[in-house]
Amino acid sequence: MAKINLRAWREELAAERQKQFVVNIVAAIFLAAAVVFLIGFYIDMQADRQKDRNDFLKSEIAQLDFQLKEIKELKNQRARLLDRLNAIQDLQGTRPLIVRSFDEMVRVLPDGVYYSSLSRNGSTITLQGRAEKSDDVSNLMRQIYASIWFGEPNLSTVANDAGMKKFNLSVPVLKPSLEEVN
Repeated sequence: MAKINLRAWREELAAERQKQFVVNIVAAIFLAAAVVFLIGFYIDMQADRQKDRNDFLKSEIAQLDFQLKEIKELKNQRARLLDRLNAIQDLQGTRPLIVRSFDEMVRVLPDGVYYSSLSRNGSTITLQGRAEKSDDVSNLMRQIYASIWFGEPNLSTVANDAGMKKFNLSVPVLKPSLEEVN
């Protein structure tokens, strides 16, 4: 039998396999590092993209908040203007009422009655006057009550003063409808 030494061949094959193993390990490490790097890059890219979206949303929300604030200010301004407009309309509506109520005071005045002072406080006219007889004061109250421009008069005092009857009378002013006036 011949003696063949296979050990050198086996050692070369083992060395070759060892080199291949090291190359495969290095390639796997390089490939794993590349995959980890690419995954990290993708995650960073997605995070930056989401951050940009969040920043855009924040700027849009800030604009909407500003617009809401402007809308609230406009609503407040509108409410103030409507209040002013209503006040002006009320004043415009009561302007003829004041003139008409004082004109009506003269119309309901019977003979023998004299006004010494007239004052208006809100929707009430306060009268102070003199009459020759108590019946004249009663007649004045009836005529005031019969007018569509006044409510029920309230007589507070009647006193004798040098042969005349001195009286105080308060009268609510009404605003009749257009049908009542015509």
